[in-house]
Amino acid sequence: MRRLALLLLFVVATARGATSIPPVEFRHRVLPNGLEVYAIQDRGTPTVAIHVWYRVGSKHDPEKRSGFAHLFEHMMFKSTKNMPSEMLDRLTEDVGGWNNATTLDDATAYFEVVPSNYLETLLWAEGERMGSLNVDEANFSSERDVVKEEFRYRVLAPPYGMLFHVMELDSFVKHPYRRPVIGSIEDLDAATLDDVRAFHSTYYRPDNAVLIVAGDFDPQQLDAWTDQYLGAIAKPATSIPRLNIEEPARTEEKNVTEYGANVPLPGVAMTWLTPPASHEDAVPLAAVTTILTEGDSSRLKEKLVRGEVAQEVFANADLREDLGMFAIVSIMASGHKTAEAEKIVRDELAALAAKPVSAAELEKARNLMLTSELRERETSNGKAFGVGEAVTIDHDANAVNTSLARLQALTAADIQRVVKKYLVDGKAVVITYVDEGERKK
Repeated sequence: MRRLALLLLFVVATARGATSIPPVEFRHRVLPNGLEVYAIQDRGTPTVAIHVWYRVGSKHDPEKRSGFAHLFEHMMFKSTKNMPSEMLDRLTEDVGGWNNATTLDDATAYFEVVPSNYLETLLWAEGERMGSLNVDEANFSSERDVVKEEFRYRVLAPPYGMLFHVMELDSFVKHPYRRPVIGSIEDLDAATLDDVRAFHSTYYRPDNAVLIVAGDFDPQQLDAWTDQYLGAIAKPATSIPRLNIEEPARTEEKNVTEYGANVPLPGVAMTWLTPPASHEDAVPLAAVTTILTEGDSSRLKEKLVRGEVAQEVFANADLREDLGMFAIVSIMASGHKTAEAEKIVRDELAALAAKPVSAAELEKARNLMLTSELRERETSNGKAFGVGEAVTIDHDANAVNTSLARLQALTAADIQRVVKKYLVDGKAVVITYVDEGERKK
């Protein structure tokens, strides 16, 4: 009921032209060992979300050792000095909570949601994972096999799995964003225990991590437990390597043909390079994806799907720490060529650059995006995730709030400007994806 009431208030306020969204309020401190701590108090429900974000993602994977950050997403659930493997599941699921983790290009996040009276237990567990993970042959071998099987399941088995796998490989020339998060079977097979241990000791440390606790807690008690279980972990004497690899600007368009097994209908992906998530154009670019493909009445859904040229189309503004990749992917309908979709996409982008969107279309996109954010902020986990992204990717915790302010201030001129600058005048990589049987011998 609380969520429904909040959304109704949002709809009414929007109709009156005066949407007011309360900010995510947080308290920040840095422990002597370098660990950053953000506390977001919300006594609305007797639960608490505990997040630990490490500033290590797939872009940090060693050369020819792709998939290491993703591998540790799995290994961090194995044994520690004082916890047997999978004990974290028992500490969360057995008390009515849950846990998960996700590997991004720039960071890896580990998170749990539990009844608030289990906060101390989970802070102890996160301290165990950070300070005494068993990086041994047994854990390495078992989780490497799990990741390899995930690669087969997510990339090799689905008809369009390989298309999404190669998009970054084809879109980036120099930056390590070109390495897919999941890695490759060849690189994982080539890895040794020494490789994995070196990666772990380099990045999984308190001065490369951010703890975010959101929900029902006593601030003084939280500080005491944090200091006890995570503040006691020593800061290594070695420095943390920082990447400084620039992707060269695209000077011309590129066309690539990729192949997959059992591809029933061809697909086409178009990608462009964009600024990072912290750039002022990030919000307008995200709004462009909503205008293009969010909902049946969106521009490309109308032209491609309802026009029966494609069976599916979506756009994504993947805005990252260093630079972003804007992508539009179309899976064709039977009897249609990828060139048809490419032309319709280019025509629609040209139309957006030539004429401002209507006030109604802009308001619809803004409302869809704001409503999505409101739903996230109704949970402590959503608030913690927003702060985690803001800190590790935007380098500004308050971006969780300023990004919404920028969205509310979004204008038709902003949409028109970013479409022309990055998508019309920018150089596209066009990836045509067809069945392996069409490869010329």
